[in-house]
Amino acid sequence: MKVRIPNCSIKILFALALILMTRLGWTDVQEDQSLVLGVVPQQASEKLAREWLPLAKYLSEQVGFTVRFATAPDIPEFEKRMGAGEYDLAYMNPYHYTVFSMNPGYEALVRQRDHQIQGIIVVRSDRMIESLEELDGTSIAFPAPNAFAATLITRSFLDKAIADYNPSFVRSHDSVYRAVANGLFEAGGGIVRTFENMSPEIREKLEILWLSPGFTGHAFAVHPRVPEALKAEIREALVDFDRSERGREILEGLGMSGFQSASDNDWDEVRALDIRGR
Repeated sequence: MKVRIPNCSIKILFALALILMTRLGWTDVQEDQSLVLGVVPQQASEKLAREWLPLAKYLSEQVGFTVRFATAPDIPEFEKRMGAGEYDLAYMNPYHYTVFSMNPGYEALVRQRDHQIQGIIVVRSDRMIESLEELDGTSIAFPAPNAFAATLITRSFLDKAIADYNPSFVRSHDSVYRAVANGLFEAGGGIVRTFENMSPEIREKLEILWLSPGFTGHAFAVHPRVPEALKAEIREALVDFDRSERGREILEGLGMSGFQSASDNDWDEVRALDIRGR
């Protein structure tokens, strides 16, 4: 027995569905079939584009939506755009995730496989500095006030080790390494991955003075307006990235071995630090 639904009821149901999709942001995503991927600007924009555009293109092919790479001039501006929900997808540091998972509600999908982020303090290799205490009273470069491992973690240890130092913020990890290599600062904060990705001519002038404990690394997270079915497709595509030769090549360019599924409580250890942004 077939049940006939009156035309007026169909129209009402359709209207209700449109209202619901609009509130969830689904219509915005559907109309232009694109997603904006925001990447935290740890390095220069041109360098980030070279490394991340291949991932965005390959991910587009896997999920059927155009994934458009985006970043910001510096980390404070990235934070503003994250807070405004400008990115559909975002690769953000652990501290940012603890903040923006609350508002506007970004949800972690994956994180780098078998990886913990570690902050470092670098000095010129010809300075013969052997301890944090020798940095007392010096000028030290950091990428941005709220860079997680490169600034917040390194400064929390510096604050306990020395009585005084002059912090300066120079926009990116790469800028930190170049400034220290050129003798503009006595030391600088960064992370292992960005240091290893620096050009040999800069890296050979530096050495790692101090290495922090490890913490859960960056989150690859999605804005709540993205529909659940699409979230699942994105998660699956990222987790499977290293199963193809092309995917492995892209990951190698990013200095990563692959992604693993993530859940919100993976960053509880970061929340437990009770870090306050500066």
